[in-house]
Amino acid sequence: MSLTTILFIAFIVVVSIQVIYYTAFLFAFSAKPAQTKFKKHIPLSVVICAKNEAKNLKKNLPAILEQDYSNFEVVLVNDGSSDNTLKVMKTFEASHKNIKIVDVKTIETFWGNKKYALTLGIKASSNDFLVFTDADCKPISNKWLAHMSSKFSNEKAIVLGYGAYTKKKPSLLNLLIRFETVSTALQYFSYAKLGMPYMGVGRNLAYRKELFFNNNGFNNHMALKSGDDDLFINEVANSKNTEICIHKDAFTISEPKTSFKDWILQKRRHVSTAKFYKTKHKLLLALFYISQLLFWIIGITTLILAFKTQWVIALIVFRFVVQLLCFGFTAKKLDDINILVFAPILELFLVSTQLSIFITNQISTPKHWK
Repeated sequence: MSLTTILFIAFIVVVSIQVIYYTAFLFAFSAKPAQTKFKKHIPLSVVICAKNEAKNLKKNLPAILEQDYSNFEVVLVNDGSSDNTLKVMKTFEASHKNIKIVDVKTIETFWGNKKYALTLGIKASSNDFLVFTDADCKPISNKWLAHMSSKFSNEKAIVLGYGAYTKKKPSLLNLLIRFETVSTALQYFSYAKLGMPYMGVGRNLAYRKELFFNNNGFNNHMALKSGDDDLFINEVANSKNTEICIHKDAFTISEPKTSFKDWILQKRRHVSTAKFYKTKHKLLLALFYISQLLFWIIGITTLILAFKTQWVIALIVFRFVVQLLCFGFTAKKLDDINILVFAPILELFLVSTQLSIFITNQISTPKHWK
């Protein structure tokens, strides 16, 4: 059997794997409509951990305080900031009775560890139902808390939300960030609906305090600087206790990175936690990424070698049709349909970037969350 024949067979296998994944995603999440049934307002604690975020707090905190929700407090955690973060928090506290401040002093053992600061914030919260976001995020609407809380029930103790990024034009980096954000959401929402939740994002996440303490909080991975959102959810989420919230009024939005250097560093921190996921999740995610990478490598190689060109082109088109159908439904649902036309080239950029990040992280690991 010739090398070109082996490559062609391998390409058929790779395309088949990709199509299976995207078909599963399509029917589990992408094509399903978003639904919300508002319930009685349960007491909520919104926990925001901030380190040197004075400017962002001034800009974004009002949108949280102005939520159309009758029973909530905001726990502001100052994680050893060196700017005016604490002063800004106290200014808001003076005019809002539902604000509680936790001032975390720098401790050598936990220096640079967001999980320690978050743990203190969770302990200080008054309510069992917790909602998390970041200081650089704000809810898109004043119904954010109403939508997120509506997904809690006696059985559902975790709610996975969506954190979008502001659209910037014209910007390749902005397109890439938004494409990666929608692609990641497609996966973690789909896995959740398939009964295999594996992560959430700290920009928009909710769970019960009881669940947190029953799991001993972040103790199993406190030494890791990242993973306060995805690693914790990977540990405690299952098919029965997890729900998703994808109504557009439930989104949060934040400013994306404006330099490739900063974005790459952010992605390196995020990727560094994936190796600590449960084995089944690592295998499924690795198979998807490897098949995605090989799709481009083998597809381009077989086209250059001009071996069974018509069949190769047909397989490429088939895979893109299935992928773009799935991605298109998802992008529309997540209010970012404009990136669909750029999806193929953005995917190539992203796959290449992820490979370089993976290799770089084998050499060194980012140390601190700020």
